[in-house]
Amino acid sequence: MVATTEAARTCDRCGARLARDNSDTRCSACRSVRGLLAKPPVLPREFWDTSEMRDALDTWHMGRVIYAYRTHPRHPRPLSQELVGNWLGLTQVQVGRIEKGRAPEELSKLVAWARILSIPGDLLWFRLPQTDSDEWDAAAVTVPAIVNGRSVRLPIDADAARARGLGPLLDQLADQGRLRDGLPFPVQPPRQQGTAVQILAPDDVAELEQLAAALEDARRYLDGSAVDLFRRLLDRSKADDGDRGAAKALPLVLGILGAISQHVREVKSHVRCPLLSLGADGAEFAGWLYRELQDRGGATFWYDRAMEWAQEANDTAMQGYVLLKKSQMAYEERDAHRVVTFAEAAHQGPWTLPPIIRAEVTQQHALGLAMVGEPISEVEQQMQVARDILTQAASDEETGQCVYFTLDTLLLRQATCYTEAGKPARAAALFEDVIASCRLSHRDAGFFRARRATALALSGEPDEAAEVGLQACRTARETNSGRTVRILTETVEILRPWSGRPGPRALRQAVLTNSR
Repeated sequence: MVATTEAARTCDRCGARLARDNSDTRCSACRSVRGLLAKPPVLPREFWDTSEMRDALDTWHMGRVIYAYRTHPRHPRPLSQELVGNWLGLTQVQVGRIEKGRAPEELSKLVAWARILSIPGDLLWFRLPQTDSDEWDAAAVTVPAIVNGRSVRLPIDADAARARGLGPLLDQLADQGRLRDGLPFPVQPPRQQGTAVQILAPDDVAELEQLAAALEDARRYLDGSAVDLFRRLLDRSKADDGDRGAAKALPLVLGILGAISQHVREVKSHVRCPLLSLGADGAEFAGWLYRELQDRGGATFWYDRAMEWAQEANDTAMQGYVLLKKSQMAYEERDAHRVVTFAEAAHQGPWTLPPIIRAEVTQQHALGLAMVGEPISEVEQQMQVARDILTQAASDEETGQCVYFTLDTLLLRQATCYTEAGKPARAAALFEDVIASCRLSHRDAGFFRARRATALALSGEPDEAAEVGLQACRTARETNSGRTVRILTETVEILRPWSGRPGPRALRQAVLTNSR
């Protein structure tokens, strides 16, 4: 009689060979920690109230939330993607893609992940479905809001709303007979400055009613007036960006883009091109906001979407403008070749760019030439051409994308050119002149102070560089500007030879604190 040999069994976690008397699917070493790792730990509310977690939640990007969760300082060490993936029913590769890619949009998955990680519902940008344990609120009122791109009447607790500064809006709605009592479903009071819900308070609340009707029947109602409303909301977000920061501006922009994406195929033909053109403008702005948040994947996605919508709308100027923005993003990645080629493509494409955009493209080309080491005379010649074009273009009323490109903006870009061309002292002086004018937004003043700190460090002025850098660091913290922190990190490295001095040492500590 021939003896049969039982096939060797291995641990499904680490691959080690299992003992014969082990009937489990894992080895003893993996079993010893399985109970601790089988599900997420119970976390206190304070876990979600750190600036890192709130910033991640404010982006409406579950991948960024998962990353902030894994790397939270409360954990003894960062949690692995594999571990968190096991909790969420994902592989390590899938978790990595979710963290680095575009924001997941499938609501069922977002709800499932939020519940597994026990994310508080009032911090989310979507509503968790009702469960048997939810309590009903019999004294609710509604306010106009945009949630996931839709204008809705949002039920909130009146007392909580007034405590969060929404009293004037509630009074206005009461005067118009727009409050409804006794709504039979659970509510989550929104944070006043959070992004779980974007509360809107325009002068004419009827605008929101119009938008709600447009979204419910896009083919019938989404006309030119509704497109104008989208434009006003987008312009408001652009105006707020410089002072409030990208994380605060992004939710409303994503809401607008979500509404456009959902309904652009349903609208009447004469509205489709204006709506696509507006979507391209908004997508370009979203790309900028993700750049500010140091999210390259998000920026790339929205720039590509902006190009797609601009092509559908036959908005040729926007196509060239998006190429310019890709050139600027290439500069942030220190890819000199792409800085030049994207700028040249924007200039040479089959379109006629408005004068102000041509000036910006020409200035960007000069920056690329400085990066690749072309003679300073050629760089300055391109800079002068850009200035001449801008001077001649007194105004450009047709192209809203370029109204921000002023003489101050040009001088700041030229200062960056001088830094790249090995003339940091000239750059520092130019930066100082524009910053002193007090015409920059709060966020931009901090960013260009960081650029000036870099130029001063390269000029051999470590103490002044540290002083300016500390000012920029405070602004970066107030506006949540990841770009500013990135520039200051480079400044700290340049100041390494002077790291024993009080100023550079203080700047290094401040940047490290800001980066956490």
